[in-house]
Amino acid sequence: MAKLVLDLHDIYNKGGLIEKALREVIDEAVAKKIDLVEIIPGKGSGQLKKKVLRFLDQKEVKALYHRVDKDSKNFGRLFVHFRHQSKDKRRKR
Repeated sequence: MAKLVLDLHDIYNKGGLIEKALREVIDEAVAKKIDLVEIIPGKGSGQLKKKVLRFLDQKEVKALYHRVDKDSKNFGRLFVHFRHQSKDKRRKR
């Protein structure tokens, strides 16, 4: 299973760069049909994780992925799962 990882530690205090990085990793996952994106906002106060979840909850972003899981063993990590359909399946719907 292919996976992308986005570690936000280096840009945690740069709002514009955070959204840009999130958009890029989601777009890359869709374009390359990657099944899983691991996002690491870190533990901290939880504000960055909330920002990431708000970004993922936007209607146009939410339409691109299947589900989001919070890591039960590591509070500072999220998993975004994708379900890629073949072109034939999309036409039948």
